[in-house]
Amino acid sequence: PFRSPHHTISNAGLVGGGSVPTPGEISLAHNGVLFLDELPEFSRTTLEVLRQPLEDGTVTISRALSSTTFPANFMLIAAMNPCPCGYRGDSRRKCHCTPPQVTRYMSRISGPLLDRIDIHIEAPAVAFQELSSTAPGTSSAEMREGVAAARRFQADRFQGSKTRHNADMPHRQVRQFCRMDRDGMNLLKGAMAELGLSARAHDKILRVARTIADLDQSPDIRPEHLNEAINYRILDRQLWT
Repeated sequence: PFRSPHHTISNAGLVGGGSVPTPGEISLAHNGVLFLDELPEFSRTTLEVLRQPLEDGTVTISRALSSTTFPANFMLIAAMNPCPCGYRGDSRRKCHCTPPQVTRYMSRISGPLLDRIDIHIEAPAVAFQELSSTAPGTSSAEMREGVAAARRFQADRFQGSKTRHNADMPHRQVRQFCRMDRDGMNLLKGAMAELGLSARAHDKILRVARTIADLDQSPDIRPEHLNEAINYRILDRQLWT
């Protein structure tokens, strides 16, 4: 399933609710994708209710006489502008937002919620030369082949356990399957100190690095895989440095 609710949605509409509990969008997106466009335009309280389902893969709605648990194991994908006008960092258009306006805009998304998102990257404007280029890019078939190969790596890795994907690894398996050499350890240590990353972000970086290594068909996490995973935490760098 693919669900894309509007930013005016209520808490109950997103996570479920009612006198007789009914599932919300996060449960309707179970085993699929929940896409939140214009993320800062959602109510902050509405976004905060996503924190527990993102951790547990379920949501429990309690009432006076009973409680109901709905499945909510979804992939969260969100999009946002870099500032209220949308032109911060654009070389072609001038941003007219003041620093306090940008800070207020970004603060609509809490640090704990961002911490639960594995990858956050910036997508700059596409130049005309690239839009008009006829050079072929990576085809969907080639991407599918690479993903299928990485999934086979993961199937072999987790054979005999309940884990199916790198993203599902608990901390014990992260320590077991995401070992690094000394250069990698120093790289991650420096990123943790510089960006003030949490223990949750530490494990998420290692899970992403493990997946990058799988896509590279590498049995080991090399420094370049780790460096790429760290660079996928761009909002940590913008918020804390």
